[in-house]
Amino acid sequence: MALDLANLASVRAFATAFLSSEPRLDILIHNAGISSCGRTREALNLLLRVNHIGPFLLTHLLLPCLKACAPSRVVVVASAAHCRGRLDFKRLDRPVVGWRQELRAYADTKLANVLFARELANQLEGTGITCYAAHPGPVNSELFLRHVPGWLRPLLRPLAWLVLRAPRGGAQTPLYCALQEGIEPLSGRYFANCHVEEVPPAARDDRAAHRLWEASKRLAGLGPGEDAEPDEDSQSEDSGAPSSLSTTHPEEPTVSQPYPSPQSSPDLSKMTHRIQAKVEPETQLS
Repeated sequence: MALDLANLASVRAFATAFLSSEPRLDILIHNAGISSCGRTREALNLLLRVNHIGPFLLTHLLLPCLKACAPSRVVVVASAAHCRGRLDFKRLDRPVVGWRQELRAYADTKLANVLFARELANQLEGTGITCYAAHPGPVNSELFLRHVPGWLRPLLRPLAWLVLRAPRGGAQTPLYCALQEGIEPLSGRYFANCHVEEVPPAARDDRAAHRLWEASKRLAGLGPGEDAEPDEDSQSEDSGAPSSLSTTHPEEPTVSQPYPSPQSSPDLSKMTHRIQAKVEPETQLS
């Protein structure tokens, strides 16, 4: 099924086609992304559009199906680069020019991913949908190498094979967030190496997360009736329950089973039969 995350009309067309042809959606993993604008010159921040705004819109459009299939999960593939991110809401959608701006903009979009998972978990509390940000680790993919000058690639590829994870290894943490039982109390948190990790203050700022949410709605062209508000029934049932996310975490929820390392969790690959999907997109891990 064709999907161009840089084109909001394409995102809407994909969601319409999916909802009309697929009866279930149990797990939504946002794995597609870019690290550079390449030779494209747009009058907008292409990195933000592909890495955040497109997935943000797609999530909203698929929420009815996710709610109908609850318990369900949303996994946003983020990156440790979020630690270097800083969101300037006055220049959020400005075009990015040059490799220095692209490196900065990539980190900003990864911070947006972490804040999006956090705010989405808050918005959907009580609906049966849980959300996670997952760092795959440094993965040997074409995400960055395809933008390296041709003469430099033969030198970098052997080094990449030595120090970077294979895509199968990079997939373990997103799969863990998608399939591991018992991590529902950790909805909205950031995972790396198949366990929850603390994030810097900028990545757990609930006011910034909500501000990003509102800005993303505007950039995605979402109307008032297309927000991710939970159903009234679920809201009333959980109105007195504290949120699992707060700026500080005095008592971290725990999972009954120990966290496996990516190297010691081969069973995750065997669990993928639980994902109901007809298409396996050839996307790159970020």
